[in-house]
Amino acid sequence: MTKPAAIYARVSSDRQKENHTIASQLAALMEYAEPHGYTVPAEWRFQDEGYSGATLLRPGLEALRDLAAAGHLEAVLVYSPDRLSRKYAYQVLLAEELSRYGVERVFLKAPSGATPEDQLLVQFQGMIAEYERAQIAERSRRGQRHRAQQGSVNVFSGAPYGYRYVKKSDTSAAYYEVREPEAAVVRRVYEAYTRQGLSINAIARMLNEHFIPTRTETTRWERCTVWGMLRNPAYQGRACFGKTELRPRQRITRPLRQRQGLASRNSAHHERPRQDWIEIAVPALISEETFALAQEQMERNKRHSPRRTIERSLLQGMLVCERCGYALYRSSTRKLYYYRCLGSDAYRHLKGAVCDNPPVRQDHLDAVVWKELLRLLEDPSVIQEELNRRLEAAGNADPLKQRDELLRREHTRLTKSMDRLLNAYQEGLVSLEQLRCRMPELRKQQQAVQAELQSLEATATDHTQCLRLVETLTDFRAGCGPGQTRWR
Repeated sequence: MTKPAAIYARVSSDRQKENHTIASQLAALMEYAEPHGYTVPAEWRFQDEGYSGATLLRPGLEALRDLAAAGHLEAVLVYSPDRLSRKYAYQVLLAEELSRYGVERVFLKAPSGATPEDQLLVQFQGMIAEYERAQIAERSRRGQRHRAQQGSVNVFSGAPYGYRYVKKSDTSAAYYEVREPEAAVVRRVYEAYTRQGLSINAIARMLNEHFIPTRTETTRWERCTVWGMLRNPAYQGRACFGKTELRPRQRITRPLRQRQGLASRNSAHHERPRQDWIEIAVPALISEETFALAQEQMERNKRHSPRRTIERSLLQGMLVCERCGYALYRSSTRKLYYYRCLGSDAYRHLKGAVCDNPPVRQDHLDAVVWKELLRLLEDPSVIQEELNRRLEAAGNADPLKQRDELLRREHTRLTKSMDRLLNAYQEGLVSLEQLRCRMPELRKQQQAVQAELQSLEATATDHTQCLRLVETLTDFRAGCGPGQTRWR
């Protein structure tokens, strides 16, 4: 009797796809399946082309896991453990998940027995695959840094607006070629900012009103695009490599708060110290003096930003439009303040305004909210019910507690791994080159774990605040009873 099985194959680079590596994996797995009693329907042959083995967010793997969870599978055929994942921790996670659903894992290039020795060998293969990935990443980083120090522009993914990236050929190296129509726009932007005194927002609006095309000619000029253009040192003739780096996300934005404060990925937009940048000569579009003036103006704007609110309002930074989901910001006329939806600003969006909600007078809305707040304080039973509901939810937050314990164990494991690696280096068991290859990956994993722990701690802080609020609500009510107006 044959067993229903699925096949999974993966390649991570375009070169592997060109060499038909994934086709050879599928062919080998199909050749193995039939004589060993496995039936593989055509729709159960999952593959991920161009996906890294360091992540679990892969469409083919997601479909395979869903199929296993539905109870339709008895076995999964994979060419080798590193095709499933290049991280040993992910291999263990997937192995436990498949075992929980009663699905057998079969690797063509790994022991298929269930003895402790076979399992130990598979674990070693997973750790070696993870080490090889870290080694490849470190070599790639060092190679890019070396090419940047030699003045090669092919370390960049492309050319900024105003240039065209020309690939290297047999007769010349890669270089930036000036695109004069775009270069004229760059000079116009710097002129408007440094000489005419226009704001970044006004410059973006001006470019859109004059129908000046962007690089793709299908989008509109945004404030962040102009801001990045004014900060790019390539326009003064010195493109810089290594300006930013990947770090755990620090700031919890409103979209993150709506997702329980947990960041799905790290942020790459953390600027490194200026002395770590590597300058590469490219054709200049503006003078160094003009670029320096722009940086001075941006620094002055940062110090005297209009976001430094002199007169605060009751609901500032707390309002969200129910219709479009954008935040409301405070705008003003000569005498009145309004709360205005970002979605109603036509110049901010490619196809005009996405919301037709009119502005709301600040004093009117503040008065309504304050009146409702006073009503709740007079009858705190509604507040008490909401606090009880949140406390019950906090008490049932077992997944968060389990995740916290798991993360702390992982943090301890990583710390011990780093200590063992240092001890091995001090005892001469590991070379300096091996230490440099393996230590950065361990540090990155440790930083990611710490970032998620901070998010969980923030959630726990919210629960603690609910507890404190419940404890002090009675006292607060007693201190602000009838006849007392100090809270009014």
